[in-house]
Amino acid sequence: MGFFSSILSKLGFGEHAVAAAEQAPGAATAPANAPAAAAPTPISTVDVLGQLEALAASHPEKLNWKVSIVDLMKLLGLDSSLTARKALATELGCPADRMGDSAAMNMWLHKTVLQKLAANGGNVPADLLH
Repeated sequence: MGFFSSILSKLGFGEHAVAAAEQAPGAATAPANAPAAAAPTPISTVDVLGQLEALAASHPEKLNWKVSIVDLMKLLGLDSSLTARKALATELGCPADRMGDSAAMNMWLHKTVLQKLAANGGNVPADLLH
């Protein structure tokens, strides 16, 4: 499992999204006159902000997860070391010029993780995606 998959899993994306996607092909073969209850269930949106705020409220440290990838990873109980962040950045395709500057890499990584959460069905407020 990759680092980003771990993030998805911690927020409740991974297995639910796969299960819903696996159910869809079978449901598509249902007769046209089947009752509405037989229609495939859409993948629900994950309330990323709500989950992270709930985690932050119960976390012993005050974490600035809205701007810090280190704090975001800590909040999710993941390794936030430079090695782990570099591995995540590599997995997500961080440009080489940012990999050599940890501050630039961290800013890129935070923005990219939130954008990818949104792209995978996460409800992420627009102000966190900039």
